[in-house]
Parts: sequence; C-alpha cells; structure tokens
Amino acid sequence: MKPIWIVDDDQSIRFVLEKALLREHLPTRSFSNPRDVLAALATSSDEEGPQVLVSDIRMPGGSGLDLLDKVKAQHPGLPVIIMTAYSDLDSAVSAFQGGAFEYLPKPFDLPKAVELIRRAVEESQREEVAEERMGETPEMLGQAPAMQDVFRAIGRLSQSNVTVMITGESGSGKELVARALHKHSLRANGPFIAINTAAIPKDLLESELFGHERGSFTGAQTMRRGRFEQADGGTLFLDEIGDMPFELQTRLLRVLSDGHFYRVGGHSAVKTNVRVIAATHQDLEQRVKDGGFREDLFHRLNVIRLRLPALRERKEDIAMLTRHFLQQSAKQLGVEPKRISDSALVWLEGFAFPGNVRQLENLCHWLTVMAPAQMVEPKDLPPEVGVGLSHVRADKVVPIEATASVDEPVVLPVLSSEAAVASGDTVSLAGWEADLQLEAGALLGTNQSDVWDVLTRRFESRLILAALASTKGRRIEAAQKLGIGRNTITRKIQELGLE
Repeated sequence: MKPIWIVDDDQSIRFVLEKALLREHLPTRSFSNPRDVLAALATSSDEEGPQVLVSDIRMPGGSGLDLLDKVKAQHPGLPVIIMTAYSDLDSAVSAFQGGAFEYLPKPFDLPKAVELIRRAVEESQREEVAEERMGETPEMLGQAPAMQDVFRAIGRLSQSNVTVMITGESGSGKELVARALHKHSLRANGPFIAINTAAIPKDLLESELFGHERGSFTGAQTMRRGRFEQADGGTLFLDEIGDMPFELQTRLLRVLSDGHFYRVGGHSAVKTNVRVIAATHQDLEQRVKDGGFREDLFHRLNVIRLRLPALRERKEDIAMLTRHFLQQSAKQLGVEPKRISDSALVWLEGFAFPGNVRQLENLCHWLTVMAPAQMVEPKDLPPEVGVGLSHVRADKVVPIEATASVDEPVVLPVLSSEAAVASGDTVSLAGWEADLQLEAGALLGTNQSDVWDVLTRRFESRLILAALASTKGRRIEAAQKLGIGRNTITRKIQELGLE
C-alpha cells in the first residue's frame, strides 16, 4: 500500500500520527510545509505517491487550503483530510468547498483520527479499483445475444441524461453496466459515485446520501458532504435500491424531482446536478404492490429499464470470461496465468452459477492460488462447483443427465494426495467436510501427535489465501469478509508464513 502523507509544522503532531498509523500497519511519510509536499508530488510516480494526504491548515510557508487546491487539481481522486486548531465554520466550509475528504479539528482523539484515516484509505482504494475498471478494455465481455442487446442499449443511451433502472440477479454485473453508461455519457469527465443502499445501516444511510451538518447528531463533529454532493456534475449509482428504507424514498423522490435537498440538520437547500442510475435484483412492481416501495418513486426511476441476463442465460460466454479472469487474477497476484482445459470448461458451462459473473470471477481467483498445476483440470475445481454437476470416471467428464441413476453418490476429486484411500484417486463422499474427515483419519492412523495443529494451520492458510485472492490482496477487506480483525489476519499471515 502507498504511504499516508502527513503535513504539519508541529513535529509532535507528526510523530504521534506516524506512531499510531505504523501500529496499524499503515506506512507514512511526513512533511513540515506544503512546498516540500508539492515538490515530492512532482517527482513521485503513481506507485510512490500518497494513498491519503493529511494536512494542517495553517503552516509557515503556505496554507493547507492552498495545498488542497493544488493537490486536487493534479490528483482529483486523492482523499485529503484537513486538520486545524482553528475550529471555525469558515475553515470547514472552505475545506469542503475545496474537495476535502473530511475536516479534523484539533485537539483530536487519536483513535478517531486513525479510524478517519483508515476510512479515507478504503475510499482511496475503492477509487483505484474503480479507475482500473473504468480503464479496462473491453469494459464488459460477452458474445451472447442477450449481452449484445445490453451493449446496444448502452450505445443508444450514451448521449442521454435519462434515469436508468438496471435489473438483474446479484453478481450479474449491474455496476459494470452503470460504469459503462457513465463512461460513454456526456458526464464522463464528472465523478462516478456508487453506493449500495443495502450495505449501509438504516440510521446512517440518510447522512451517507445527503451529508450532515456539524452537531446534527451524536458523533457528527464536522460537516460532511453526502454522495449527492460528491457526484455533482457526474453520475450517482444507487445499487440495491429496492432495499432503501421507505421514509428515505420520499427524500430521494424530491431530489430526483428538482435537484434540491437538505443535509441532515441543515436549513439551507443544496442544489445538485446528478444523473441517477439505480439497480436492483428485486421485483420492484411486487414491492410496490406489497407497500414496501413508493409507486411514484418507482415510475421516476423506471424511465428506461435495462435487464442484465444471468450467467446461466449466456453460457457461451463462460469460456471467454474464465480465460479473462484467470489472466486478470494472475496479473494482480504477479504470477503466471493458469490455463484451463476443455474438459474443465465443460464442467463450468454445465454449472448454474447462482452467484453469476461475480462467482466465476472469485472461482478464477481461487484457481490462481489453489490449483496445483498450470493447466486446470476438472479435478482441480472446487467442490461447490463439482457437486451435483458431473461424475469423474477415468478422467472422462460425464454429465449427470447421462448417468444411470441420479440417486447414486456423486464422485468428487480428491483435493490432497494424503487423503487418498483404498478406492483409488476418487472418494465417494460429498463436500470438503468429507475430504477433511478422510485427511484427519489418515493422519490419526499414524504416530503423529499434533494432528489438530497441522490441520488447523492448513485450513487457516487456505482460508486466508482464498480471502486474499477474492479481495485482490487487500488485507483489510479480506479480514472483513472472514469476520476477523485486521490485526488478527496480519498476525496469522506472519504465523503461517504467508508473507
């Protein structure tokens, strides 16, 4: 990860922040004045530049607000946190007007300051991923007729600012469609802001969308711009709109009607110029009938509806997508790309993929880390893809529909050589739990006395590697997916020798 740049003429402030961030495994680089920061920015590559900039507002040799203006002109996506001992409204307003990520009054609580910086880091990493996606060519892959219809619709909508509703199952790529609509629109030079309304707690969603004034609720120590303000002049993507709380739907309808809204705790209307693209996997018509979604908001959003097909409806794209994701995953992890055999592709094309394209992408990350050879064969596929799909008989893939009886046990490939049993190179027990039981039985049949530790280390190693593969190496996000703390995953990586 790139370092956090700290700019403050007070050496003690720099020292305290450096130590606190290093304890959180966040690298830092410090400066005592804006002039040195601008010089370092001019000579730094993208990889050497800052992940987040934390700057004092008043320093000898330059103002933090002037620095903010110059940095934003060169690096508009870089989160900048402004610190100041002069906690007045004018400074806060100036900071936000200049595009600051957040405003931190001194003296500050150190854990809260670190948490704010961590939030800015996560925002910066999301922006980097978004930029990578926006720069990918092609943005979306698909030769299936259903996908060609989607591409044609994107082309027809490219010169329009009309509101679009994207429907489709979870994991089918609705955000990619929204990004493509933005990239090919008249607003392409403006920001693209995405928010998943289902992922944010109900009591925080209003503030997240519309921002809040300082002191509007407990913990609101500073004024904060919401997503509608951040997306001004660009596109706001509201994912899983069907899960938006009913009381917030009224506020959203007002913004869509006249472009005005109030921050939480605010008394002055804020004007914004935003194109809204919404997405949902739910049946909104049924939600309207059930009273869970406003009918007037539904009609306001449903100007143009664009349906995205599930992956099972475009099986002819699976081979191309698989090879693309294997290449992409190898590039991210810095390894040689895996290749996939025709027989393994037959397995994948026969699988229903309930998680759609996202599930296929995660599977390719898993294969990049876990498959033992460069050529991926059916036996290398994870159990959840093999169960209920096919039998493996003498290295031949036989679809279930062609077998004599669907009641006979599904034969799965052995995942580890130590788990081989007398039945040969396959086992007749379904699932990874069965493989684990066989592995444990094989080890317990020896004189080994640390079976628990051996299997636990192997299990934790595979779990962490799979999580890191699915998050493209981002430890904080991997820890969140696993439900463990960031310090825990760092310690485990060191203990297990996964560095």
